[in-house]
Amino acid sequence: MDKLMHQTADHLLAIEQEMRRIGLWETTPPAKEALESLVPFCYDTLKFEQWLQWVFLPKMKLALEKQIDFPTSSNIATLAEMCFLELQTIDTTRLLDLLKQFDETINAASR
Repeated sequence: MDKLMHQTADHLLAIEQEMRRIGLWETTPPAKEALESLVPFCYDTLKFEQWLQWVFLPKMKLALEKQIDFPTSSNIATLAEMCFLELQTIDTTRLLDLLKQFDETINAASR
């Protein structure tokens, strides 16, 4: 499990770095109400990249720190592929690759 934790931490850091590099990182958080959405991925209140930054990354970092609520499977890259179609002027290729690597790491650990 220790190897999984280290790999996951590396993936999360790389995802954040790539989001910053391509300009998808925001400095101002969304409204508290937007983060409290009950819809999966806060799809009704946030853009996918906002969900990555303000929900996914913090929850995964907390799961690593506390070693609780760690996912047993992941398929984030599939949703990212669809959502990134809207970002036609931003090259999300590397970010998508990083999300796929994250999914593969989590899913491989469950086998």
